[in-house]
Amino acid sequence: MAGLFKHPKRRLKKLLRDGEYDEAVSFGKSLESKYSDDHDFMFIMGSVFFIVDDAKRALPYFERALQLDDSDIETLTLTTNVHLALQQKDEAIDCCRRIIKLDPKNSEAQTLLEKLESI
Repeated sequence: MAGLFKHPKRRLKKLLRDGEYDEAVSFGKSLESKYSDDHDFMFIMGSVFFIVDDAKRALPYFERALQLDDSDIETLTLTTNVHLALQQKDEAIDCCRRIIKLDPKNSEAQTLLEKLESI
């Protein structure tokens, strides 16, 4: 168990897996200044907020994760979903285009892009 405290990201992931979302949020917030340049940490925190249906709070974490690694399709996909939840169509379209640029065969992004552009 001591290993979890030496590896805070592991503990954060475990809290998430165990459905301890409130604890994950407060634990993550306490680590934020130390891990602000850590893509994985920012992705995890964005995911926590997305899971608890707080897209507005998830977005800055996903945006920071993308600043640290703009070729992560998983982060781009979740960012697209956040923009959709916030009804930000243009931003969602932009994310779809970025995904397709990185992965031209990504049919999910292609289908969503076509749907969004037809609205």
